[in-house]
Amino acid sequence: MTNKKQLQKLELIWIGKGEEPKLEPRILIENPEYSYGDPNCENMLIHGDNLLALKALEQDYAGKVKCIYIDPPYNTGNAFEHYDDNLEHSIWLNLIFQRIKILYSLMSKDGAFCIHLDDQEVHYAKVVCDEIFGRNNFISTIAIKSSTPSGVKTSHKDKKIIKQKDLLLVYKKSDELRINPQYVRKSEWDTHFNYFINSDNKTVSSFLEVLKKNRILTQKQSIRDFDINNEVHRDFYIKNADKICQTQSHKNIELKEASRKLKDEILHTENAMFYNGRQLTPLSNSLNNVVYRDKIEKDFALLLCDFWSDIDFQNTQNEGGVEFPNSKKPEFLIQRILALFTETGDLVLDSFLGSGTTAAIAHKMGRRYIGIELGDHAKTHCYPRLKAVVDGEQGGISKAVNWQGGGGFKFYTLAPSLLKQDKFGNWVISQEYNADMLAAAMAKQEGFKYQPHESSYWKQGQSSEQDFIFTTTQFLTIEALDSIKDEMQPGETLMICCKSFQKECKGKYANITIKKIPQMLLGRCEYGKEDYSLNIINLPVEREDEEAEDAIENTSVQAISDSKKKNDQPSLF
Repeated sequence: MTNKKQLQKLELIWIGKGEEPKLEPRILIENPEYSYGDPNCENMLIHGDNLLALKALEQDYAGKVKCIYIDPPYNTGNAFEHYDDNLEHSIWLNLIFQRIKILYSLMSKDGAFCIHLDDQEVHYAKVVCDEIFGRNNFISTIAIKSSTPSGVKTSHKDKKIIKQKDLLLVYKKSDELRINPQYVRKSEWDTHFNYFINSDNKTVSSFLEVLKKNRILTQKQSIRDFDINNEVHRDFYIKNADKICQTQSHKNIELKEASRKLKDEILHTENAMFYNGRQLTPLSNSLNNVVYRDKIEKDFALLLCDFWSDIDFQNTQNEGGVEFPNSKKPEFLIQRILALFTETGDLVLDSFLGSGTTAAIAHKMGRRYIGIELGDHAKTHCYPRLKAVVDGEQGGISKAVNWQGGGGFKFYTLAPSLLKQDKFGNWVISQEYNADMLAAAMAKQEGFKYQPHESSYWKQGQSSEQDFIFTTTQFLTIEALDSIKDEMQPGETLMICCKSFQKECKGKYANITIKKIPQMLLGRCEYGKEDYSLNIINLPVEREDEEAEDAIENTSVQAISDSKKKNDQPSLF
């Protein structure tokens, strides 16, 4: 008999699903050369494979990240004429699935997850996210206007619908998420606001006549000539927002009738105003904080919903002082996402950091952040961009949030694989590990928090108040074991990891477990692998030149492979 739960389960199946690698939990090593600013800061810039980096973060950051934003490659597949489309699609799904699973574990209960894609993979990604987060935790698909239909983009208009939008899938982890409502400035005057409360506070006039009387508009102009982008016009409606009104219907019949009896006079109640049977609603109710000319000010605004058409994608090349053609996201886009889902001090994570936009915006907005980037962009783009932010860089959203500089970040690299094969094929401890690194790595491998004790050398890490771990590369003798046992307090337990030990040590004490490195680790994880990335050169992004796009579509797999050998560029994952 089929289980009812099984009938309700919906999931996407692809080649390789269920064969995910057993990831080695690496340690992170700070590189002081690329750390900058306040040495006590918590902000992290990580250079390395993002899957391994996420695994490295899992132990310490599980359940702590308030907002995750990722902008992975869109994976159009156009570059692979002879490449099995299903196989390529499966590779992409495997990589996304593996990363989102760990990202889910890092999210706090009140956190939000956002993945930025286009039509190519977004529907498959939604099914993947539904499986990981649960369908009931889906929040929205936000459409973001990212381009305009012009130039060469329209040369194939007889064959396809021109792309003008990106898509943002948004998920929560639980019902504890609270969204901070955001508002967007109106682009033109709402002509429903056509009443003006006179100074007697009892009668109203035509707003148009008031504008003409105050010489805001000429006698020949209409209300449609009132321009909210004109500074004179804007100043007038901002100063008079409590007097400019529109009328709306109201369900209270008694108030309607009482208002009609006053005949052209305003009926004031404790919470509302009525005029000739309809409720008067002042413009001040529609003023909210919005971005206006690089500042956050009160203005005529609408509640932000699931279609964002007001963000400029065309002038991002100058933001942050680094070039990142076709892929850099606008600072105001990331600012909006973080404003929706975070507060000052919250932790933000982007595991596809690219040019560093998410980290830069989080820094300017007073959020803590973790950014991960595989390629050299970590040093050539992210580092100088974040350094400039610390120094008070004034581009992008800086003026809007009154950014003046300060803070800092720490630059980390992934430690190499703990185990490597020697020339004989035997697994040995990597020579790149010193004693402290090895102790930290073994603590992470065994689920202990690396925290060396001030006086007890053998207390290198602990999983509880009385459970400890000790790692040594020395031969463990019975004398050394006895010495440690003499120092242990009642109720304490210890795991000793070493290269080898005297046979008499094994099992001598019930509260001391002894294991050999690397035998204890083999078969548990994949060792010796440094890169879990998608080995695809030039994953397509939106191109201005459609003819170039067609040329790429006809490029052979062999040509792509040859290009890879010449360029030896890091993969995008």
